[in-house]
Amino acid sequence: MKEFKQLGAYGLIIKENKVLLIKKFGGPYDGKLDLPGGTIEFCERPEEALKRELQEEVGIEVVDYKLLDADSVSFEWQFKEDILVKVHHTGIFFTVSNFNNEIKKEVCVDEVNDDSLGAEFFDIKELSKNELSAIAIMELEKLGYKLK
Repeated sequence: MKEFKQLGAYGLIIKENKVLLIKKFGGPYDGKLDLPGGTIEFCERPEEALKRELQEEVGIEVVDYKLLDADSVSFEWQFKEDILVKVHHTGIFFTVSNFNNEIKKEVCVDEVNDDSLGAEFFDIKELSKNELSAIAIMELEKLGYKLK
C-alpha cells in the first residue's frame, strides 16, 4: 500500500454556530467540505501558511488568529481503482477571529489554488460526517459540536 503524508495549517472561522468550509477539488477529500488551509511550504512558518492558504482558497486576509490545536488523522483513500493509499494528515489549527476582504464563494482552480472551489458558511448542526473531511470532523467534535 502506498503512503501519503500531509502537513498543513488550517483556519477555523466560526460565527453564530456556522463554520467556514471550502469545497474540495481533487485529492483524498475530493467532493468533501474541508477547513480552509493547506500545505506548509518548505521554510514557511505555520502562521505564514495559514495566511497564504486562506488568501488563495477563500480570498481573505487573516488579521487576528490564535493557535488552537495540532493533531492528525489516518485513513485509507482509493486513489485509483487499483491503488489504495494510506493517508496520514497532520494539521496545525488556528481560530481566526478577524479578517479583511469578502469571502469568495467561488474561486478558480489554477497553479496557485489547486484544490478549493470556493468557501461559504455552513450551519454546523446541519452538517453530516459523510460530507466533511476527516480533519474537519476531528476539530469540530473537539470543540464540542455533535455532527450527524
